[in-house]
Amino acid sequence: MAVPKARGVAGAQGGLAGALNAALKQHGGIWFGWSGQESESAADNIHLQRNDGVTTATIDLSSRDVDEYYNGYANSTLWPLFHYRLDLTQYERETGKGYERVNERFAECVTPLIEPDDLIWVHDYHLLPLGERLRARGIANRIGFFLHIPWPPTRLFVSLPFHERLVRTMLEYDLIGFQTDEWRESFLHYCRKELGAEVEEDSGAIMFEGRTTIARAYPIGIDWDHFQSQGESDEARAAEQRLLDSTRHRTAMIGVDRLDYSKGLPERIDGIGRFFDQHPDRVRDLVFIQIAPPSREDVQSYQQIRMLLEQKTGQINGARSEVDLVPIRYVNRGYSHAELYGFFRAAKIGLVTPLRDGMNLVAKEYVAAQDPDDPGVLILSRFAGAAQQLAAEGAGAVLVNPYSPDDIAHAIRVALDMPQAERKARYDVMIGTIRDDNVQAWTRRFCEDLAATRND
Repeated sequence: MAVPKARGVAGAQGGLAGALNAALKQHGGIWFGWSGQESESAADNIHLQRNDGVTTATIDLSSRDVDEYYNGYANSTLWPLFHYRLDLTQYERETGKGYERVNERFAECVTPLIEPDDLIWVHDYHLLPLGERLRARGIANRIGFFLHIPWPPTRLFVSLPFHERLVRTMLEYDLIGFQTDEWRESFLHYCRKELGAEVEEDSGAIMFEGRTTIARAYPIGIDWDHFQSQGESDEARAAEQRLLDSTRHRTAMIGVDRLDYSKGLPERIDGIGRFFDQHPDRVRDLVFIQIAPPSREDVQSYQQIRMLLEQKTGQINGARSEVDLVPIRYVNRGYSHAELYGFFRAAKIGLVTPLRDGMNLVAKEYVAAQDPDDPGVLILSRFAGAAQQLAAEGAGAVLVNPYSPDDIAHAIRVALDMPQAERKARYDVMIGTIRDDNVQAWTRRFCEDLAATRND
């Protein structure tokens, strides 16, 4: 990633791994994290693999670790809290202990892989205290951390037991990256108000107990070249034609999200239902395709969101379907990148309405897949990090309040009726940022800044 090389560390492989894969191919280094597999063996066996120029080093976790660390503290405490969902946040002492235990184990296993001149880049909420654990083991390298999800306001974050201890561990990093200035400012506010740290707002410098940590915003981008190459494949063209053939001249509107309550899927369906209530004659003009692969199925709140989404979709389809059409197609599975490119290309409206999101790369991929001469319209939640880039000065994406069915319904009508000239003008506002602020530029900026931090 950066000279001479970097070590990437992440808790679980998934969308994040895909976003960083291109950077590791280009710059070298090692990706270390959880294998995604369970093993009750006490041995800390590291599985090393090299594929397409990327070396991965992974370890298995026990079922107890998965339950307490991953399903528990990471995804039942930190994830809902950081997405402003105090009503879903669970505070359990044992899961907190499991989170600390697994981070200690990660530090123990990755330490022998670290060389003196390496940059170390830790990713996401699964591993907030890992930098401090590495420092305790004598690792003096420059260590950076990037948070891919929002950082909550101080008044919400202080509901977390031992919140001060967690942030203290984070201040062992040399550089902390956030998706947007809003999340960065929330973190700086906490450090100043709750820790009494000296904070320089402009530079993001946090001086605390003799150590300086820098906090900056680094909006992540897509792998532009790779995504465009997918669009040139037969698989993408077949997927595009498949969707066009199936819509029967109706406008296709698409949403692609993990099955997660932060994505605002039930609220989205409510907005679509409101649109059809207000414009029942337009059921023959529009078909909505929601692709929602399941995630974290062992967590109860995710089981509940799936049932609620199926119920709401069924109610609208039952009320609005005809013998030859249904207004909503709900697909509970995933597709390849090439297929998604084709689906995005065929859809004239992209509906991306998370209740809260660190960035949201689906919004950027939707725009990147559009025909420049006849682009579709992106409807985007104002609470997605991507809104700061894609809806600057009232242009680009059509912003909505995802909590308001009326707002979503109005945006759908606007998008359906938008003339081509306006669609092209909005597309032109967004596409340059998406092309240029890609994942490679994001990686370069972060690693250059990390390499430039003082480390003495």
